[in-house]
Amino acid sequence: MLPFHLVRSYYLYRPSTDMRKSFDGLSGIVSGELGKNPLAGDLFIFFNKRRNQVKLLHWQGDGFIIYYKRLERGTYELPRFDDNSLESLLTVQNLMLILEGISLSSVRKRRRFQQFPVS
Repeated sequence: MLPFHLVRSYYLYRPSTDMRKSFDGLSGIVSGELGKNPLAGDLFIFFNKRRNQVKLLHWQGDGFIIYYKRLERGTYELPRFDDNSLESLLTVQNLMLILEGISLSSVRKRRRFQQFPVS
């Protein structure tokens, strides 16, 4: 089970990733290419070129954990992006939809009350 209560932000690394990379290789991408601290408690999401494999990298306070999933059939659908940056910030809801194979273009969120912090 993903430790969603421990995660601060969800970052999707947009270029395709070599799935042979493990802890050091993925954390090297996070620090070297994204300029982020892999020990900060964020979750980093990596897909291969064919979009049928995903790795999630997360620091859990005393070590890294990798979640790895390979689809036997089908591919993951990623959100559309307007810019050319290396990363995109996802919501936990969008991540779950992607992992469950739900088409993001067909999802429509109903309006809800949202309280914004008072400054």
